[in-house]
Amino acid sequence: MGFDTLGLSAAVLEAIEQSGYTTPTPIQAQAIPIILEGKDVIGASQTGTGKTAAFALPSLSKVEKMGKPQILVLEPTRELAHQVAEQFEKYGKHTGMKVALLYGGVGLGAQSEALAAGADIVVATPGRLVDHFYRTTMRFGEIKVLILDEVDRMLDMGFLPQVRKIVNLCPWEGRQTLFFSATMPPAIQTFAQWCLTDPQSIEIARTSIPTSVTHAFYPVAMDQRDELLLDLLKQTEYHSVMIFTRTRKEADQLTQLIKSTGQPKVAAMHSDINQVDRMKALAGFKAGDYEILVATDVAARGIDISGVSHVINYRVPENAEDYVHRIGRTGRASAEGDAFTILTADELDYAKSVEIFIDKEIPRRKLENFNYIYTALLDDSPIKPVRRKKVGGGGKKRR
Repeated sequence: MGFDTLGLSAAVLEAIEQSGYTTPTPIQAQAIPIILEGKDVIGASQTGTGKTAAFALPSLSKVEKMGKPQILVLEPTRELAHQVAEQFEKYGKHTGMKVALLYGGVGLGAQSEALAAGADIVVATPGRLVDHFYRTTMRFGEIKVLILDEVDRMLDMGFLPQVRKIVNLCPWEGRQTLFFSATMPPAIQTFAQWCLTDPQSIEIARTSIPTSVTHAFYPVAMDQRDELLLDLLKQTEYHSVMIFTRTRKEADQLTQLIKSTGQPKVAAMHSDINQVDRMKALAGFKAGDYEILVATDVAARGIDISGVSHVINYRVPENAEDYVHRIGRTGRASAEGDAFTILTADELDYAKSVEIFIDKEIPRRKLENFNYIYTALLDDSPIKPVRRKKVGGGGKKRR
């Protein structure tokens, strides 16, 4: 099946061809025809499945330029909003439609000008979009397609009241609503029932780890979590590492801890860091200026970063699906990757949930030459040396 069989407009097909894409991903093949029919959609999909194109391509094919917002996309973070806006510009470049990108942390002036210039597509974070509504720079009367992306993260960040307000501001009659979320807890299901009409469900949620990724739990006493993390970094031959934390405070503390060991090429990324520094950290990590990025799930969700050689979970994720999402950051495009998850006694229930979710037992490992304090978790954990760094001249290479 090619894109030309899905019913997309000629302008959108031309952009797809110029992008070099020939075959739709599973979520694209399923979602595009349904969206073109005008039906509401609930999509369960992780990053890396082609989700953005799945809603951008048919949405661009459904509307024509009129100089007023017709497609509205809500994203939980500035980075995601920026990434999605770029995709709409890429796929819509032959349609004549303009994109306005609205997010906080920067001035309102340029964004207001983009809206006044006749934007047909608005990609926004909830708080800044509401700001523009109160300033009368954003109007919702012509919205035909409303896309709520990464809804679980929007709710995690406390955006539900703002999102409800935005949904109510959009026309209910004739509006198509597309709802995408990696996880579907009860609160989200209730919200979806309220804002969608007879939706079609599409599920492409990833429940397996790429075969090119080697991953394991590293049990340790609770007081040695930081020490083990530093030794993992010290002993590992890495190209680039993403370290995931649960909280912003943890991300900041670990960044400073790693810097104190003499590793300057480390940056933090979370929602309390200003927009300029967040974009600098992301760009620097992609370019190799930073070798280690310490991030929260909320900040990293949906961001496309290729070439990550290692992932380290500072704690076992509370949500089993987040484990798969994080681990999938490495081992992309069949490249080899390693993932380490530090496990302490208080996280055994989370670890079990992960194993049930992926239907596989995750091996327990001990780090060679690490001075462990005894914990019962270590009793059945074999010693498994990690790939050693080369000393002098060789630099850091991918495994």
